[in-house]
Amino acid sequence: MEITVLAAMYIFAVSYAMLSLVRGVLRRRSQCCYMLGYECYKAPEDTKLSTDECARIILRNKNLDLEDYRFLLKTMARSGIGEDTYGPRLVLEGHEETPTLSEAHRELDEVFQQTVSKVLASTGVAPSEIDILIVNVSLFSPAPSLTSRIVNHFKLRDNIKTFNLAGMGCSASLVAIHLVQELFKTKDNALALVVSTESMGSHWYCGKEKSMIISNCLFRMGGCAVLLTNDRNRAKDGAIMKLSHSVRIHHGSHDESYSCCIQEEDGQGHQGFRLTKYLVKAAGQALEANLRILLPQVLPVRELVRYKLANALANNPLAKRKNRKVRGGPSLNLNLRSGIDHFCVHPGGKAVIDTVGKGLNLSDYDLEPSRMALHRFGNTSAGGNWYVLAYMEAKKRLKRGDKVLMISLGAGFKSNTCVWEVMRDLERPNVWEDSLKNYPRVSADTSFMDKFGWIYDEFLNFVRFDEVRRMVR
Repeated sequence: MEITVLAAMYIFAVSYAMLSLVRGVLRRRSQCCYMLGYECYKAPEDTKLSTDECARIILRNKNLDLEDYRFLLKTMARSGIGEDTYGPRLVLEGHEETPTLSEAHRELDEVFQQTVSKVLASTGVAPSEIDILIVNVSLFSPAPSLTSRIVNHFKLRDNIKTFNLAGMGCSASLVAIHLVQELFKTKDNALALVVSTESMGSHWYCGKEKSMIISNCLFRMGGCAVLLTNDRNRAKDGAIMKLSHSVRIHHGSHDESYSCCIQEEDGQGHQGFRLTKYLVKAAGQALEANLRILLPQVLPVRELVRYKLANALANNPLAKRKNRKVRGGPSLNLNLRSGIDHFCVHPGGKAVIDTVGKGLNLSDYDLEPSRMALHRFGNTSAGGNWYVLAYMEAKKRLKRGDKVLMISLGAGFKSNTCVWEVMRDLERPNVWEDSLKNYPRVSADTSFMDKFGWIYDEFLNFVRFDEVRRMVR
């Protein structure tokens, strides 16, 4: 009798263990996150912000004086942004001081409708198949929500799960990707649509504080729609990438990091986005904390061991004295290329790209996609990483098995990263199709100084400034 009971308990324990193992394997299979496709927004040609148009918009601000004008021209000349970026229509039409709700909706509708339509068409997915919808727009949160607006336009089904992310800054797109990854753990064979953009026109800064008016010089119209799934059968033939790792870091508890990139009003009551000098330092600290978690997961053991040994030798007092005699000393940086092939650095600005590149020891080849995306499209906020990825694809850099690291930085302060594995060689036509022949550019300099260099001539600037102001008025 006792033997029978023990045998039954043993069989039960083995069966339970096997069942748990099978359930675990199935759960891991359903937790996969594949990218079926993505589409970046291409604005109409009549919304391009040329040198002359940018100057005209600046001069329209009656709060600016000669020194402010000089500062803005200098900022734009060094921004790394070119002649062919796109601006919000309500600003081009001169309504930035009194934007209407309908104009704000129209700006975002153009992005939503174009990108979502294209990604559904390119992947062959019907709107009724979408299970999850996530929209991220930081500065505009109307009621009904923006997700409801998309549901209504595309007639998505009644039981779709929708999430509207606001206030997440430029890193919002990777936040949405991470959310999809978590949601996929709760539903098998699901399809998720992520839409990332920003409301530029209705949040145009009309004051004169330098730390707030910089955002007008950097941010441009753009956005992206990304279609994801955890259906392995659907992904087998249709997926272009697989999400390998995702890490999020939030330094909101650090006062300086929290306030270095913040929306607020200036002394005259003009609402805007303040970018402080601490921004670059906050970005560096957040990114370093992020990579401490991510890199051990993606780099080979030999590289991590080499790095540890190099650090140990560097901390040796004798080695320190010896290295002082050799200019520069040995490089102790991790070789990220030992586990990563491509780098999508958020094109938030020339200083951001250069600082991240220097910190990670990236080459000009590595940073080229981010620099060219900034030059061609400007800082498109949460959609920026996807223009960088599209450049890599247009240049036929992405080959099967390659690993792509996406780095996003945003208000809060946040640093989000993810690593994608390319499932097949990619060379599809995309948003770069009409301008690819002009890139890469040897120099990312703009023609602002060529046309407006007179602003630095002490004898001419006052006369010319008054003349131009009268012409604009």
